[in-house]
Amino acid sequence: MTFEKYYVLDTNILLEDAKNIFKVADESKNLIILPETVLDEIDTKKSGFDEINFQAREFARILEDSKTIESKSIDGHNIIRLEVTDTQKAVVDVISKEAYSVNTKNVALNIINDRKILEIAQFSSHYYQNSVSFLSLDIMARTRAMSLNIQTDSLLGSNKDSIVHEFVKTVEIKFEDLEHIENADIYQYDPEYNSDNFSYCFKVKSSDQVLLANIHNKKIRVLDEDEIRNQIITPLNKEQLFFSNAILSMFYNVLIVEAKAGSGKTLLALSGALKLIRNKHYQRIIYIRNSIESLDKGEDVGYLPGNEEKFAIYNHPLMDSLDYIVRSEYKKKRQNRKQNEIIELDDQEVTSRIDQMIQNYSIETMWVGEMRGRTLSNAFVIIDEAQNMSNKTMQMVLSRIDNSCKVVILGSNKQIDNFYVNKYTNSLTTLLKSTKEEQELVNLFAIELKKVLRGPITEWAENTFSTENK
Repeated sequence: MTFEKYYVLDTNILLEDAKNIFKVADESKNLIILPETVLDEIDTKKSGFDEINFQAREFARILEDSKTIESKSIDGHNIIRLEVTDTQKAVVDVISKEAYSVNTKNVALNIINDRKILEIAQFSSHYYQNSVSFLSLDIMARTRAMSLNIQTDSLLGSNKDSIVHEFVKTVEIKFEDLEHIENADIYQYDPEYNSDNFSYCFKVKSSDQVLLANIHNKKIRVLDEDEIRNQIITPLNKEQLFFSNAILSMFYNVLIVEAKAGSGKTLLALSGALKLIRNKHYQRIIYIRNSIESLDKGEDVGYLPGNEEKFAIYNHPLMDSLDYIVRSEYKKKRQNRKQNEIIELDDQEVTSRIDQMIQNYSIETMWVGEMRGRTLSNAFVIIDEAQNMSNKTMQMVLSRIDNSCKVVILGSNKQIDNFYVNKYTNSLTTLLKSTKEEQELVNLFAIELKKVLRGPITEWAENTFSTENK
């Protein structure tokens, strides 16, 4: 058999989505090469309830229906060729080696496995006498491969997959337009309007006056800034005003936020959620954060739902935000009463008030692994760390949410900790891409929060270590 391309797959390609095997195979035009170590790693992931565990079981199911075409041994390597069929077809060579040259003494297991996989990739480059590419989402594994003169690539891993968004546009208008702009057709003021232009700064000619507006069904809706600021956490810049307005607006039901660390995304989402629940638009707040942390080879870390101590241990971003909100609300009330001396709350009182807030507003945390088969209703849903979720995980989470909910999806492509995704394949990027097309089923809103408000140290770190567009 002849093939157009030859790909050695790393484990993370299949645990990101088991059906990537068919995507890469492209209707058997390309040969898939699987080192035995990849199968071993997938086998160890079959138990559990995280998305990678489901993908491991899905891949085992796919292999179960495969057909052996041929088997051979060459230079200490065993090669079994399989024809794998699901809704598509793939030809797969599973290659094992009788004795690996990697030194296993004092070397971490994941590094040993990477080097075993790369030994098979080296053999493949010589055996197939064709250009063989090592496909991985792990930059460290790809770097090791390059040092061995192995051609490498990443799933959807080129700069051509980057899409430039203009979520906020600035347009100049005449002074006399101010009287008629509310609910006017956006094309009247911006003939080049696109579906991802969610927010506008209308600058009045020969004036410092700027009108902020969001777009509803291609109609201009001017922001009521006083009403937006009337909440516990006050928006401090125009991007935060746009975001807060979208939270409080009953028009939008899905919000996607790409934001730097310290930009206030979680604080604003929670503040708006509290206001909406006080106004009886929703009954509860559900906070969902992916359970894969920055550990070697994406080891899973789960957390339990509820208000027990584990609530705080595994949900520090949420708890830090609630702490800040409690202290801010206390200060505002004291200032409104014109009390000159504001006594800081002690930590014990803050903890007590957080517990009371969790109870009063029915704030729940939810683990991704427990969401299958459930339906979320009448809730303001915050999905945090979307950059660490695969498309399959996000699809599963969003499919649990019914039409009585509002969902806010938060993330930053500068803070990816999951070895099974990258900035081209994670769910945040996929959702941001979707804003380029008109959506009939949901009312989308998206914004990028670029301004760091946590403090100068955070902003300095963001600027210094930023790897965007590299």
